[in-house]
Amino acid sequence: MSVEVITKEDLQLFRQELLNDIKSLLGKSDPQVKEWLKAAEVRKLLKISAGTLLTLRATGKLQYSRIGGTYYYRYQDIQRMLAKGSEGYE
Repeated sequence: MSVEVITKEDLQLFRQELLNDIKSLLGKSDPQVKEWLKAAEVRKLLKISAGTLLTLRATGKLQYSRIGGTYYYRYQDIQRMLAKGSEGYE
């Protein structure tokens, strides 16, 4: 049975490598993109008022689901709406 001695420098090197690996993994993920967003999150994302969001919902331009008194919007539907809105501007 062989014995390996681990020094403090070895542990510090391991720590630094581990931190670098974690940072690279976190950098690859899409920051906080959820499948379903609440109305306040959508307003903040699109930088619109509650009235504008109501208009988008009422005119059918933005699909939604209502659970209780809370409206939820799919991120994918928001992206689709934005893509449709920019088609005529190219």
